[in-house]
Amino acid sequence: MIHEYAQLLVDQIFDWGYLGIFIMMAIESSFVPFPSEIVLIPAGYLASQGEMSITFIMLSALGGSLVGAFVNYFLALTLGRAILLKYGKYFFIKEATLLKMENFFASHGHISTFSGRLIPGIRQFISIPAGLARMNVAEFASYTALGAGIWALVLTLLGYFIGENQELISIYLKQITIAVVALLVILSVVYYKIKKKRG
Repeated sequence: MIHEYAQLLVDQIFDWGYLGIFIMMAIESSFVPFPSEIVLIPAGYLASQGEMSITFIMLSALGGSLVGAFVNYFLALTLGRAILLKYGKYFFIKEATLLKMENFFASHGHISTFSGRLIPGIRQFISIPAGLARMNVAEFASYTALGAGIWALVLTLLGYFIGENQELISIYLKQITIAVVALLVILSVVYYKIKKKRG
């Protein structure tokens, strides 16, 4: 039932073209955990058929991701932790999720804004601790754009090269996610060691 509803929603979004991708990625990047693969993999497939442009898909996805991320950032910045804890549950932001985000941000510093965009379950909410910590806006935008751009490109190319084969997409998406998380762990260790030497 949920899958059918999501498919109907995606079909409607694609009637709006690149604006639809922008809107859905803004929603996905804010406090609504809508899976970006539902939008970008089909978009990549349409690009392989010559019906859409990868360049404009990426621009729409990146623009939407930044808008959604800034919604969370400024909500956290202006409302503060107490309000988020009190009302966050109505927007899928539980106390445990917020604590996890804050610990992640505290452990990995600003680079967590980049790495968090590549981790399922954290991607949508990593902007909140950045806002609470009053992270520099230019740095926040840069790290967010880099992380969101990589993830959007991975999903778009997955749709472009594999097409409508749902079984293969599921397999590759899991493998890519595991590989990305493993790579981020390695990068985090290297980053921590370099930072420790400089400190």
